[in-house]
Amino acid sequence: MSVENHRVGAIDCGTNSIRLLIADRVDGRLVDLHREMRIVRLGQGVDATGRFAPDALARTEAALIDYAELLGSFGVGRVRMVATSATRDAANKEVFFAMTAGVLGEVCPGAGAEVITGAQEAELSFNGAVGELDSGAAPFVVVDLGGGSTEVVLGDRDGVQASFSADIGCVRLTERCLHSDPPTAAEVAAAREVVRERLGAALRAVPVDGARTWVGVAGTFTTIAALAAKLTTYDPAAIHLSRVPFAELLPVCAQLIGMTRSQRAALGPMHEGRVDVIGGGAIVVEELAHALGTRAGIDELVVSEHDILDGIALSIG
Repeated sequence: MSVENHRVGAIDCGTNSIRLLIADRVDGRLVDLHREMRIVRLGQGVDATGRFAPDALARTEAALIDYAELLGSFGVGRVRMVATSATRDAANKEVFFAMTAGVLGEVCPGAGAEVITGAQEAELSFNGAVGELDSGAAPFVVVDLGGGSTEVVLGDRDGVQASFSADIGCVRLTERCLHSDPPTAAEVAAAREVVRERLGAALRAVPVDGARTWVGVAGTFTTIAALAAKLTTYDPAAIHLSRVPFAELLPVCAQLIGMTRSQRAALGPMHEGRVDVIGGGAIVVEELAHALGTRAGIDELVVSEHDILDGIALSIG
């Protein structure tokens, strides 16, 4: 079979971003050809209104049209597009489905978005994140911190042992609690209470006490890792599989939570689409660090650039 017949396209459409991976599958592994991320904030207002905003749908459609052109130019034959937290929650999701089917159908007939459950999202994230890690570092607790939800997954090379999708993420938490610039102490305290409640449910469902390695995936983690490493620009190669001791992780989180939006925007590795929500993400990361330190004796974070997007690509038959 030719390389082109192994070529796949994976699209992950979350609450905050939409991402594309075009890769060749060779002997069960992925060889990247193109990766791209756009902040489209599809989940804008969904927590409050229960519906997709027209502007959010328009931003997502514009990005997807560009992705479809790339899929065509690379000669991709098989595409899987996965939609996660925001789409599970939106009452007008049929508008989104019709749009994605129309755009992707031009390149791959029959293609369109599919909504996956929190458990499916967790498994895909886990499979994408641990592929390059030493099996001796298992059990792994993989955390995928998104815009609308946070997946906590425990497992090893044999697969997932337990998972839970917590109904909290950087966009949802910011919209619910963090309204001032910078957030007030009362707003931060209220956000922490929400995070502790949601993470408490996750940690009751996922027995992390025996975990040896904490792996963080998605933009909040990778941005915090870049800041902890004092990078002046975002460098995926430097971030991938980097290790961030809690002594370096927690001060960065505290700084992000207390900063104004303009101060965050001035940070070299900061993507403009994360400026207003990464403080909420940093609160989630802080609370996770405290919980995993207490329960499992973990004292560092491993950050992976490979995540649910890679899991989606690997799942394509």
